[in-house]
Amino acid sequence: MTPFSWPPANQATVDALQQHNQVLQVPDQWRQQLTKVWLPLASWLADWVVSVSGPPVIGIHGGQGSGKSTLSHALADWYQASFGWNVVVISIDDLYLSHADRQQLATEVHPLLQTRGVPGTHDHQRGQQLLQQLRALKSGQTLSCPAFDKASDDRLPVSAWHQVTGPVDAVLFEGWCVGCPPQSPDQLTVPVNTLEQQEDPDGQWRHWVNQQLADHYQSWFAQLDHLIMLKVPDMGAVQRWRSQQERENLRQAQKDRPDRSLNEPALLRFIQHYQRLTEHALHTIPAVADWVLELDAQHQVSRVQFHHKETL
Repeated sequence: MTPFSWPPANQATVDALQQHNQVLQVPDQWRQQLTKVWLPLASWLADWVVSVSGPPVIGIHGGQGSGKSTLSHALADWYQASFGWNVVVISIDDLYLSHADRQQLATEVHPLLQTRGVPGTHDHQRGQQLLQQLRALKSGQTLSCPAFDKASDDRLPVSAWHQVTGPVDAVLFEGWCVGCPPQSPDQLTVPVNTLEQQEDPDGQWRHWVNQQLADHYQSWFAQLDHLIMLKVPDMGAVQRWRSQQERENLRQAQKDRPDRSLNEPALLRFIQHYQRLTEHALHTIPAVADWVLELDAQHQVSRVQFHHKETL
């Protein structure tokens, strides 16, 4: 089997997407793989979307900087241009708790919970309701979707939230921990980096985070109909790609809000909050995802795995 073996797609779907591929806003290295990777993926997904009843929710998982947001918005734009579909992109990042709410968690539970990212620092109840509401949105109905500003590290006011008008054809739910299972108790024993060694020596933080992932996030992720994984090579790649993202966050920072963007030492510490579950996901999600797109150090897809399940 070649690194890019795909199940067959409807030729009419392929043709329609090819006619509108100019709308794709993707890096050059991804555009070079249009016919090998992105056109087959978009075609197969489109054929599946029209075969099911009701708007499906498709999860897109990947480590920081892997391109989850880029892929999600590219697919949404492509489907809108090719088929007129209303595809809504929901980022788990937009569901972070406010800066003040995380300060409260840091005081009441553990200081490390001041930092956004890990399970327990999102408004998971709103997240679950949001997916349900999007599925049920009828023609002409409007729904406000939360928005988060990373430069100020805070939720934007309701006036700046995204507005979605129904009906919705599909939802793309992207996030670094989307679809991630919890760890077993024995996996939590040994610290994975200096942050855990020095600031969570008794494991209180990582046990609490893991419990949140097991208790609340699994019911959230159970709403996914399919899961795509952008598999990063390693944590070194995450660090490089996330650093590029932080520079972009700073460039797009809103001038009327506090600037809490990260310099390089702060970013290295920040990424350590994510390391445990990022590495856990690299070992566990390939076995349960419908698509696994393996990325190389140059950010290109080097291999595609397709897991044909009974639900397909």
